[in-house]
Amino acid sequence: MTEVVRDFPTARGKIPPVTIAELPDPQPLRRVLGPGVVAAGVGLASGEFVIWPYISANVGLVFLWAAVVGVVAQYFLNMEIERYTLATGETALTGFSRLWRHWGLLFALMSLLANIWPGWATSSATVLTYAVGGGNVTVLAVAMLLIIGFALTLSPVIYRTLEATQFFKVAAVIVFLLVALVLAVTGEAYRGLGEAVTHIGQVPSQLGAALVLGAMAFAGAGGGQNLVQSNWIRDKGLGMGSRIPRLVSPLTGEDQAKPSTGYLFRPDEANLARWRAWWRVANVEQLVSFVAITILTIAVTSMLAYSTVFGADTANNVTFLRTEGEVLNERLSWFGTFFWAVGAVSLFAASMGICDYVGRMVADVIKTVYLPESRFWTESRVYGIVVWFMVLFGSLVLIAGFDQPITLLIISASVGGIMMFFYSALLAWLNRRTLPQAIKIRGYRLVIVLVTFLFFGYFSVLTLLDQLGRL
Repeated sequence: MTEVVRDFPTARGKIPPVTIAELPDPQPLRRVLGPGVVAAGVGLASGEFVIWPYISANVGLVFLWAAVVGVVAQYFLNMEIERYTLATGETALTGFSRLWRHWGLLFALMSLLANIWPGWATSSATVLTYAVGGGNVTVLAVAMLLIIGFALTLSPVIYRTLEATQFFKVAAVIVFLLVALVLAVTGEAYRGLGEAVTHIGQVPSQLGAALVLGAMAFAGAGGGQNLVQSNWIRDKGLGMGSRIPRLVSPLTGEDQAKPSTGYLFRPDEANLARWRAWWRVANVEQLVSFVAITILTIAVTSMLAYSTVFGADTANNVTFLRTEGEVLNERLSWFGTFFWAVGAVSLFAASMGICDYVGRMVADVIKTVYLPESRFWTESRVYGIVVWFMVLFGSLVLIAGFDQPITLLIISASVGGIMMFFYSALLAWLNRRTLPQAIKIRGYRLVIVLVTFLFFGYFSVLTLLDQLGRL
């Protein structure tokens, strides 16, 4: 007989209660490595190849300290998101919806608003034209969006396709970074890193509030992407997530109509020992993949921009990347083209990851909270509709002529920062209220999450006031 947890929030009976189950046996790092790499791979995009290099090209490396702060803050947010999913198998969005039924929908819609603009595909297409010597950016970007739509909705197990794409991207980026450190970064850029240390806490006056908020939010993952750590570790089979059906293609996979409500384990010694092992390996996986890869990438791409185009006339668009590549080609006849090629691949893979995670967020909320009894509307079917809506909407935006990547990315990043303000507080509330005493958030982790809440709240207010002042 299934045992129900009676005191677990159910949004006034709208969401089924969790049931008691044993926590699965922990797995070694080599078997669970992946979600952090996916997070880094999807995140290594606008922030790492566009926004942070753009800032460094304009003000130098003095603001680079903020990137490290942003990545570390996101590490702690990611681990609180993972804490809930490791313990219950549910996503953080489902957890939020248990506290108030419509929290999940609110975040899903904000994530859709932040990412429906095709800034990543446009950036990828723009950089690709630099690498191949020309081409129509709009046509290339629309083609990329269509490829992404087919890849995500025809993959039998979607996470495997996404993980393979992001592993390839991260490998290419790491090779590029290592070569860049040896051949292209100047001694002046290495010395400039010292300025980032001596200017900790200082924000250059040239940077507007929206750009600061966006840069901090997109230092790594940012916005809704952090929340989808739940979905990715669940599809990878970490913790209680291994008991939840994986997201598959409604056309080529074995689709399941079961909503993604979860379980809770009894806090006895056997389960707590397994929990400690899962928590340890999940933390290490995030540190060695997401944190290390992201900080290295932001630092090197920023140093590269500083070494090549600092002090040049950098307009409010991605053409500074063309100048950067041209300077690199003058120094090494092939390296600038290599830089553009890696950038185009990186931004394309990020666009795929973003379409995936927005689709996952919306599908998870719609199925679990609003259509749990429907046999037709499976999570996979809702996911496919959302992905193709993003592809087609993005294509229409491009065809209509709105193709300025920097503008699109700052819009996305600013909305993402506002999202992080709200859900950082909700994470603390969720992991204090719902989880067994032995595994609740506490101590320095609770303090860091609440400080992150205050930080993003401060810059969210500044951004809103700045935008209202422009009306």
